[in-house]
Amino acid sequence: MPKTDPPKTDCVDILKALSDRSRMRIVKALLPKEHGVNDLADELSLSQYNVSKHLRVLKQAGIVDMHPEGTRREYFIVKEFRERLKKENHVLDFGCCSFRFDQLPD
Repeated sequence: MPKTDPPKTDCVDILKALSDRSRMRIVKALLPKEHGVNDLADELSLSQYNVSKHLRVLKQAGIVDMHPEGTRREYFIVKEFRERLKKENHVLDFGCCSFRFDQLPD
């Protein structure tokens, strides 16, 4: 299993990462399975550059990570984040606000 960075405990990083609609759409696409940048760009009708930029922000926030697969890089939701969503029934509650990952925008 690929090594992931420790999850962020500061909700500010997570809120910043999820404050962009494209990043929310990327998270939604990665919830069921991992994807490469090109797959995400095609599926979400975004440029490869923008997908890469958004994935970098999500990775820094501890939401996604990647592993190499041949010449590709496959991105996935980190285990800790996925477990937290499962435990909280697909809702991330910060007290001041919450994200319902079962109702993210398309």
